[in-house]
Amino acid sequence: MKNTKQILEIARSKKIAIPAFNVPYPPMVQPVIAAVRDENAFALVELARVEWEKFGAISLETISEEYKRWSDERHVRLHLDHVPVIDEDHKPVDCVDIVNRAIAAGYQSVMVDGSRLSLEENIRATAEVAKLAHAAGLPCEAELGAVMGHEDGPMPPYEELLASGMGFTKIEEAVRFVRESGCDWLSVAIGNIHGAISEATRGQAKPQARLDIAHLRKLKEATDIPLVLHGGSGIRKESIQEAVQNGIVKINVGTEIRQAYENGLAQGGEEEGQKTLYETTRQMLRDFFEISGSADLIEAWRD
Repeated sequence: MKNTKQILEIARSKKIAIPAFNVPYPPMVQPVIAAVRDENAFALVELARVEWEKFGAISLETISEEYKRWSDERHVRLHLDHVPVIDEDHKPVDCVDIVNRAIAAGYQSVMVDGSRLSLEENIRATAEVAKLAHAAGLPCEAELGAVMGHEDGPMPPYEELLASGMGFTKIEEAVRFVRESGCDWLSVAIGNIHGAISEATRGQAKPQARLDIAHLRKLKEATDIPLVLHGGSGIRKESIQEAVQNGIVKINVGTEIRQAYENGLAQGGEEEGQKTLYETTRQMLRDFFEISGSADLIEAWRD
């Protein structure tokens, strides 16, 4: 069976999007997996540290156990999303301990986020985690640039952010980072933003982000590894499709499916929350990402 690194390389070659669905509540795991399976697609189920610290995921082990109950490796794999070195509250995090726990719990790929550090410190922290992941046979995702939205408090106006290129991943830094850190996948900042996580803003709609495709093309040529788009919710379909044609492989989706689940939960309890989540996820796979049947394409690929 192909491992997660091989699957993303296949998807990059065939220009297939791999959505990565964040599950900040354990009951979200089953309907997400069911939706991916029923569309015969391939996706990642993922959990970020913030989702057990500030939402209801409980722990990375809790989500792993729930994933194992429903897992279908033809269609899904489990990914550890955003483990920051410095978190959104500007506090240090023992990312090595968390990654070791994730490896022990059966996660099939991991991410370390040193984007709040200097370039040199980010390279050093990423290299340490990449070495741990590779020793366990797992790929390591990293982030370079500032994908905004996780910090508490207001962001700069979105149009100002986009026009100025504020926080965008720099081409020359990306070349050095990939070479020296040993990361397998790179999360880039090209106009995308995270969904808000503060209590005051987490229920609000995100600004509709746009992507600088010309900048993305340069990053693709400079790095030659699968690129990752965080903050995939709320971006126009045409922009997502163009990004996949120009180097983006993995696309994180959190806000849209979380709000679907929470809205259903508020209207009709757990059953309605899961039903709404399942239907939303299937619709995204079929109509937004247009990857129904992608599991067959990945399975049929021969290296």
